[in-house]
Amino acid sequence: MTKAGRPPSTSAGSQRRLQMADIARLAGVSTATVSRALSHSPLVNEETRQRILDLASSLRYAVNVGAQNLRMKQNRTVSVLIPYERATRQHLSDPFLLAMLGSLADALTEQGYEMLFSRISTDEFETASAPFDSGRAIGIIMIGQWGRHAQLNEMAARQVPMVVWGAQLPNQRYCCIGSDNVHGGMLATLHLLALGRRRIAFVGDIALPEPQQRYQGYCAALAQYQLAPDPQLQVSVPFLPEGGAQAVAELARRGVAYDAMFACSDLLAMTVIDALRVRAVSVPGMVAIVGYDDIAQATLFHPRLSTVRQSTEAAGQAMVAALLAQVQGTPAPSVQLATELVIRASSVEATP
Repeated sequence: MTKAGRPPSTSAGSQRRLQMADIARLAGVSTATVSRALSHSPLVNEETRQRILDLASSLRYAVNVGAQNLRMKQNRTVSVLIPYERATRQHLSDPFLLAMLGSLADALTEQGYEMLFSRISTDEFETASAPFDSGRAIGIIMIGQWGRHAQLNEMAARQVPMVVWGAQLPNQRYCCIGSDNVHGGMLATLHLLALGRRRIAFVGDIALPEPQQRYQGYCAALAQYQLAPDPQLQVSVPFLPEGGAQAVAELARRGVAYDAMFACSDLLAMTVIDALRVRAVSVPGMVAIVGYDDIAQATLFHPRLSTVRQSTEAAGQAMVAALLAQVQGTPAPSVQLATELVIRASSVEATP
């Protein structure tokens, strides 16, 4: 509203063109809801849609169809989003997230596109499509599903060009690129079992799709050795630097013995090793450890970290290719990338 209490001017002499954000403020809804209402999306209820249409009409707002048509030809910007939970907030300094961002930047640059990066809280997920709805970006690449599978399906139903890094799930309508988490979990656990380890702890938040699938692989590997998973050996912790210490402390509180551990990220594995070192527990002598990701630091850590490799370079290339295919009107199927076990000193003691 102006100082006089009137809506923004729509006259030719106005200092700025009326934006969707102005209508959103006046209607008390999100910009994404305004965009959906103006395109007559069934995702907006009839009462809200009519109220927004009436308001837009009264303000003489019209969708700039010419700009929409030119957007695909002239806009060279792709929105890259990393959602986060307010309660835990995984740090952007997480090595895997940084590696993924770097890979996406390289892949987009190779194709002549720019990256618009931002973070959104998962409780504001309805704003994820705003960069596309407002015309700032031709499509969206999102790192992680964060338990918002249904909302991602809604975005896909609106034909928002989008690619998500994560796990393939039932009834998935959006394009998803991710590693073979079940196979990765099996590789890590079978390796530890082959070393003679039988009390293998699992560290990772199985409420999230990717760790949950890695846990499936863990259980499948145990079954091959006629072993049942022990709930006392499964510890759910967030992908945060303090997660490893929390896991070790929780296992100590439970009083359970373990001779190996599969951690759902290299960062968790490294912080577990640090926490065990404080407790005078040797790795891999007393506890063999395998991580997940194969970040660059895995080869520099002491002891060097055994891990399941998921290639961020291949991921970046695959996500960019899938998004650009959608922008050009070609369906892009979901892709599951291969995983590979990399054996280092954290699980196998060096021979003299």
